[in-house]
Amino acid sequence: MAQGVEEKIEEVFDSTAASFLVKDLKQSFASGKTRSYEWRVSQLKSIMKLVNDHEREVVDALRSDLSKPEFESVVYELSMLKNSCKGALKQLKRWMIPEKVKTSMTTFPSSAEIVSEPLGVVLIISAWNYPFLLSLDPVVGAIAAGNAVVLKPSEVAPATSSLLAKLLSEYLDKSCVRVVEGAVAETSALLEQKWDKICYTGNGKVGRIVMQAAAKHLTPVLLELGGKSPVVVDSSVNLQVAVRRIIAGKWCCNNGQACISPDYIITTKDFAPKLVDTLKEELEKFYGKNPLESKDLSRIVNSNHFARLSKLLDDEKVSGKIVLGGERNETDLRIAPTILLDVPRDSLIMSEEIFGPLLPIITVDKVEDSFDIISSGTKPLAAYLFTSNNKLKKQFVTTVSAGGVVVNDTTIHLAVDTLPFGGVGESGTGSYHGKFSFDAFSHKKAVVYRSFLGDAAIRYPPYTLGKQRLLKALMGGSIVCIIRALFGWS
Repeated sequence: MAQGVEEKIEEVFDSTAASFLVKDLKQSFASGKTRSYEWRVSQLKSIMKLVNDHEREVVDALRSDLSKPEFESVVYELSMLKNSCKGALKQLKRWMIPEKVKTSMTTFPSSAEIVSEPLGVVLIISAWNYPFLLSLDPVVGAIAAGNAVVLKPSEVAPATSSLLAKLLSEYLDKSCVRVVEGAVAETSALLEQKWDKICYTGNGKVGRIVMQAAAKHLTPVLLELGGKSPVVVDSSVNLQVAVRRIIAGKWCCNNGQACISPDYIITTKDFAPKLVDTLKEELEKFYGKNPLESKDLSRIVNSNHFARLSKLLDDEKVSGKIVLGGERNETDLRIAPTILLDVPRDSLIMSEEIFGPLLPIITVDKVEDSFDIISSGTKPLAAYLFTSNNKLKKQFVTTVSAGGVVVNDTTIHLAVDTLPFGGVGESGTGSYHGKFSFDAFSHKKAVVYRSFLGDAAIRYPPYTLGKQRLLKALMGGSIVCIIRALFGWS
């Protein structure tokens, strides 16, 4: 009994254990191992091999945690991660080359470059909704940039967390990449440490805790949060295509449990009935007459989130606004795709990110009125517009501030690795994906090279009016002024 207690105590991950972990990783980083191109490539290839070797186990873990359909697991988690690895492997050598930049007259003769150097030891705290992709995608960027990494998967997706801990210890360099499982206590112990960067994906409440902890050590942060991502639907659209793409971004993405999932629709009063009818038709085609039995919809992640979503639906201000769905199965944690029409803007469902299968519709007199509604709230992670009106497209892109904007589709910007993915304001700070991931975990070091030739006396005391005029002209960059200064002309 005593021995069992001792073993249990030894397994506790507290602040002391976290401190030792960081110390070990800093020593590994200081050795220079992670800086080499060869080490980075070997680790990225190992992640690719991990995915290829254990695709079935990952799919099963996601099914256990979320009842996620295999299609969504393979396409939106495994395939996207493999694409991220392939892109990094293909471009890494080019990313690592110092960028030559021009110098000015004041430093002549000289050359200059921007050197991308790894930050050091970084902490990645991932989310539960896409627990495989959102854990390893930032790890790909951190490793590509040459860092040592600690990954803290979400305890809300325990099967995936356990699998990540097992596989990363088998496939990656344990002296430089580690996984810490656990909940609040373990995360708190990690946040007490001094990191070279913290990447957190999740909600704003925890994001504030992360940022506060990071501020104690002046640690930079990459926060991927969320918000109420609007969908504006104009009448000048191919309605069936528009509706299918809205459904794809809402219910085909983890049943609405996605940070860039459409949160609410804004359309005109005249167009709303057509939109609702088409949504009803297409949803029935996709999920049948009893969507609670559909194998193509994820369940709600746990009972806490089920209760939260039920509270939004039971609010007296919206309970009579349901025009489709609303069915719930608390035992199986399932909620049917639900549409609510003419929802009051002061209702609970409009006061927080929904993060579930509920889709409220707000109606306006003119589609342009939607801009004021969006601007009155916090800046969302994504904003979507459906229209054939080019003037409206331009106005939307110019007026609406969001992490990303998509016109005539939803969520697809996530798959474009030449675009930065990140929020603005309360939806996050910083961005990643593709080269932006490499940059997010790199320091851009300014380097100037000079020889011992061309040493100008004018920069040294004793200072004179002539030296001042000449330096002023040099810094101004005007050839005429430089000539005038050399000849002593005022």
